Parts: sequence; C-alpha cells; structure tokens
Amino acid sequence: MTTWQEWLAQQAVRRDDAGLRRSLVPRGRADGFVDLAGNDYLGLSRDPDVVAAAAEAATTWGAGAGASRLVTGTLDLHADLEHALATYTGQPAALVTSSGYAANLAVVTALADRDCLLVSDAHIHASLVDAARLSRAEIAVVPHSDVEAVRRALSSAGGRRALVLAESIYSVLGDEAPLVELAGVCASAGAMLVVDEAHGLGVHGPGVVRRLSLNGLPHVVVTATLSKSLGSQGGAVLGPPELVDHLVNTARPFIFDTALAPAAAGAALAALGVLHDRPELPALVRTRVDDLAAALGVEPPAGAVVSLPMPTPQAAVAAQAAARAQGVLVGCFRPPSVPDGISRLRITVSAGVPDAEWARALTVLVGVAKDHSEERR
Repeated sequence: MTTWQEWLAQQAVRRDDAGLRRSLVPRGRADGFVDLAGNDYLGLSRDPDVVAAAAEAATTWGAGAGASRLVTGTLDLHADLEHALATYTGQPAALVTSSGYAANLAVVTALADRDCLLVSDAHIHASLVDAARLSRAEIAVVPHSDVEAVRRALSSAGGRRALVLAESIYSVLGDEAPLVELAGVCASAGAMLVVDEAHGLGVHGPGVVRRLSLNGLPHVVVTATLSKSLGSQGGAVLGPPELVDHLVNTARPFIFDTALAPAAAGAALAALGVLHDRPELPALVRTRVDDLAAALGVEPPAGAVVSLPMPTPQAAVAAQAAARAQGVLVGCFRPPSVPDGISRLRITVSAGVPDAEWARALTVLVGVAKDHSEERR
C-alpha cells in the first residue's frame, strides 16, 4: 500500500516533470520591481486616500469584524459599502462578502440545487466551477461564448429552474462575453444569467453590465471582487433586493463566514470614491493595453490583462524569469489554470505604474518576447 508520504512525493515529481511546479515567493514592501503580475488594475491599493481610509476603519472598528454578518459582524461600514456599490453599478441592491470567490459560491449554491440546470461557459473562473459542483445541479458545459449552444442547453431544462454562468471579461483570453445576446436568451427561456464582473468593474468604470444597460434586470445577477480594480479585498453580489434577502437567509458561504474586515471595507469604499472622481484611470488602462498589445504583436484584450502565448510551460517559466531578472514582474499561466491548455505570460496593465517605469517595462517585455520568438513558433 502506498503511504501518503510516497503519494505526495510522486505528485511532486509529476509536477516537476511537467513543468508545473508552483511555489510561494514573498515580496518586500519596496523591492524595486515593476509589478505587472498583480491585479491592482487602477493602482488604488496604494492610493493615499484609500490607504488612509483603511487605517481609519481599522482604528474605528478594530482589526476584524468580530463575527459573521448575521451575528454582530454587520457594521455601518458594510451597509455604506453596499449602498455605494449598488449606486455605482446601477443595481438595486448589493451584498458584501469576504471574497469574490465567496460571492460566486454564495450566489450559485443558494440559487441552484438538484432540481436546477446550470449552463456553464467553458472558460468560467474556478470559483464558479466549484460553485456549480457544490450546487449538485445538472451541469451543461458549453463552448466558450457560444450563444446558440446556451440556447440549446436551456431548451433541455424541461421546466426546471436554470442558471447561465458567464464572465463579463474573461481573465485568460481577455475577451468580452456576448452579454446582450446571453441576457436575451435567458429572458426567453426564463433563466437567470450570473455575470462575474471581476475583470470588468473598474476597468470598464461601473462595469460591462451597466455599460450595456443590463443593470437592474431581474434575471441578471452580478458578482464582483473588491481585490482588483478597487485595490482592496472582498467580494459582492449585486441584483434585486429579493435575491439579497434570499442569500442572507440561505447562502452558506455568507452565513457561516466572518464578515469582511473593517480595513478592507473602508478601503473599498474609498476606492469607489476615487474611481468616481478620477474617471481617467480606466482610460489610461485602455491606452496602455493597446500600446502593449501592439508592441507584442497580439490582439488587445477587452480587459486589463495582455496574454503572450508560449509553446510550453517551461518556455513560459523561462520568459517570466527573464523579465524578472530585468526588474519586471509578470504572471505565468500554465495548465490547469488555462482553459485552452496553452501556457502564456499574463501581463497586467496598471494605471498605478509611473510613466517612466511603464516605458521601461514595455521595453523589457518587447525584448523578452523577441528573445523567445523562436521558441514560440
């Protein structure tokens, strides 16, 4: 019989052989690197007003909320943040959770059960995949952004409640979902559309759902994270008040979780204020996305993440290391994190990088791409 220690050692060898070993690399407070690997799209995590609001909230409310939201963990600060999120996104109501992951788990598991059909885009985030599995509903995975496939899948619901799971901007390929068409198909079928705006909120101002005038529709529900464009931590579900009431009473990832820490809630609330006052930040992200994509010879994404395909996981790791050696941090996506199996560099465009550092990073990345061009062919 194989011991657990032997099994773990075998798994480690398999990861090494496949070039899929991952490790945690702590970073210092000021390490001199240009960070194009994180998700601080608008640079708000270090904005003075946002940082000051986090500190003030911690001083006022303490280091933690102290309990779950249904016990004593709901603070005035949470209510203020929910109101601000709903107002900014044009939604009737919002519910704040401890993470974007928890928001997706909460909404899907509270709405779906064994008597429900879930229609899932093939490229949805792992949190939605896990939520679908936990719901115990029948799951139909359809090809990426294939509206007709969604329509066909919904036709098999047979009178059951049905949910369609999509993202507004997909994180790996950076493409925008056909939300208007999906919302129309869902309306015709009596289904609910759940849209993860993790990569849309902030980069597209109030989000893609609002830009497309889909906000406030009773059959369109939005989830979001506070850890990307808002530079903080936490998540939210936005939609009808009836939905929020249902989640408060039935969503286990909400009910049994400690409330979002005051510092994170205060920071997110301040970040919404900065974003409202500085609408030029999303425009700067778009300009930099277009410039970087053109320099690398790839299609510009709809979001803030530019992907540079690599032929193998090993080549992606080598390219990432080459950029790091020159002071630029970029992400590295390898299976199973990529839905199409293609390893790639994941380059996050941020409005928070000073112009001089951005120009230097662009030069470095172009050089890395050129050095690895033969490997990519």
